[in-house]
Amino acid sequence: MRLRTVRVFPAALTLATVTALCAPATAAHGAASGFGPLPPQNPATAANGTATMHGDSASSDTTSYPGPGSGTVHWSRTALASACPTVVIGSDRLPVALCTTIFGQTPTVHLLDPGTGADLASLALPKGSLFGGVYAYLDNTDALVVVDGDDNLLRIGHHLTAGAWTLTVDQSTPLAASLPSGDNIVGLSPGWDGRVWFATAGGVIGTADTSTGAVRTIHTGEGVENSISTVPGHTAVATDHALYLLTDTADGTPTVEWRAPYDRGPGRKPGQLSWGTGATPSFFGPGDGTEYVTITDNAAPHENLLVYRVAGGPTPVCTTPVLTQYAASGTEDAVIASGSSVFVTDTYGYPYPALPAGAPASVPASAPFEGGLSRVDLNPGGEGCHPVWNSNVKSAALPRLSLADGKIYTFTVSGPTDSVGAQTFASYSYATVDPATGTQLSSSWIGLGLLYNPLQMTGTTGPDGRLYQGTETGVLRVTSG
Repeated sequence: MRLRTVRVFPAALTLATVTALCAPATAAHGAASGFGPLPPQNPATAANGTATMHGDSASSDTTSYPGPGSGTVHWSRTALASACPTVVIGSDRLPVALCTTIFGQTPTVHLLDPGTGADLASLALPKGSLFGGVYAYLDNTDALVVVDGDDNLLRIGHHLTAGAWTLTVDQSTPLAASLPSGDNIVGLSPGWDGRVWFATAGGVIGTADTSTGAVRTIHTGEGVENSISTVPGHTAVATDHALYLLTDTADGTPTVEWRAPYDRGPGRKPGQLSWGTGATPSFFGPGDGTEYVTITDNAAPHENLLVYRVAGGPTPVCTTPVLTQYAASGTEDAVIASGSSVFVTDTYGYPYPALPAGAPASVPASAPFEGGLSRVDLNPGGEGCHPVWNSNVKSAALPRLSLADGKIYTFTVSGPTDSVGAQTFASYSYATVDPATGTQLSSSWIGLGLLYNPLQMTGTTGPDGRLYQGTETGVLRVTSG
């Protein structure tokens, strides 16, 4: 049975109302799940689990907050005529969504009401590339840090004035003078020293000090199409040829600690947006959550999970094919990485409605979308790894693992999914998965067609247990029954 909430849109939402609506949920930090720990809390971001598209600056795709659970759920939809890949939540518990409009592909920031999902305020930004205006993070003052289409590094704050919410650019740091003409910034993440790391589609990696305006860069000569990740002393960037681990000098100049080339395959696979890895690097580990870093390659027919010891250099400690329950596999999703476990989502054959400019033809030209998940664990001692399970759960979103309640949260799809037009008749459901076995624990039907298509984007659970899932046309809000 589908239970749908009634959306009531107040004229304004006060901070007192937010506090009343958002009673705190207990976060067990891995006690319920057996996974973890969380990566270190980045002092420059909002709380882990809600600070970035992938939860934290390490891109673990885990959260310390319990989600809506496997029972009855209620849901509502905020229509924004935009695809919304990033929903982040700060200390005031107000969700901030970074979306791209369907018509015009304009990046737009939205402030949402946590009680109803209503759009309280919006701010359009200068348009850049398809990947520009996608990756962002919420800083420790609850400001959204994002790069606009003019390559300005912005801090966008939300403010309540005379009973009305507004979004304003509170700080702007120009970066264009440090970039080649026509290049654009794709990923960004804060370091522990206060600088902001960034990477461009053309392979420039740099740091920016927003207090002084100083920018330092190096050039890899390789393309970047995913976000980047940071832990204390280290930054990971995946290009379309290799994984880079970097640090910076006293003046902020990036320095390569090691470079690990990977098998990029014969071409862009169907269900991917670029030729190379589709994964943002993820730091994880059973000790402090930073001992290892992982990506997937683009090998054919099956991609491999690659795990590296951060202190061990460019030779992987784990190389294993994943999603082998199908004839071929590939992913455009980051992995879930926690403790000694990594979970990989299959997007092979998934039909995206748009590709980046200049994206090469896929090899093969098309393939059916079968979906599925794999779990791989590091061996005791951290050398080598082994598959734990393969699951046929057909995930249409990038899943997230709750360390508080021990469940993987995602949205699944059934019906016709092998072309963009056929997705009009696809059926989407909220689902939970057991990380121990890969078994689907629950499924709650949401709706049909592009209004509900999560586009392989990830959901974010707030400290109140509400799950926000971006879709092709807006944001779904799911709460427990």
